[in-house]
Amino acid sequence: MLKLDGYDTCLIGVATVWHPDGTRVDRLVYDGERILEQLLEEDGDLSHDDAMEHISFNIEGGYVGPMTPIIVWPEEMESVDSRADAEGEPEAE
Repeated sequence: MLKLDGYDTCLIGVATVWHPDGTRVDRLVYDGERILEQLLEEDGDLSHDDAMEHISFNIEGGYVGPMTPIIVWPEEMESVDSRADAEGEPEAE
C-alpha cells in the first residue's frame, strides 16, 4: 500500500477495491479535512484556498497507479443526494 508521507495522523483506514480485471487492491484512506487542518497548522501563512489548491493538485491529482491512496471528504447524505440530483444520477435501489 502506498502512503501519503507526513499525513499518518490523517489516516482513517483501509479500503478494499476490486478492479475490473478481478484483482483486489487494499488502499489507504485519508480524511481530507484532517489533511487540510494539518496544512493550515504547519504553514501559518497558507490561506484556506491555497491549502485546498495544494491538496487538489499535489495530493488528489497525484495518481500513481491502482494503489494510490484515497482522500475522503466527509459529507452529509443530504448534500450527496443534492449533488447526485444535480448531476442526474439515478438512485440505487
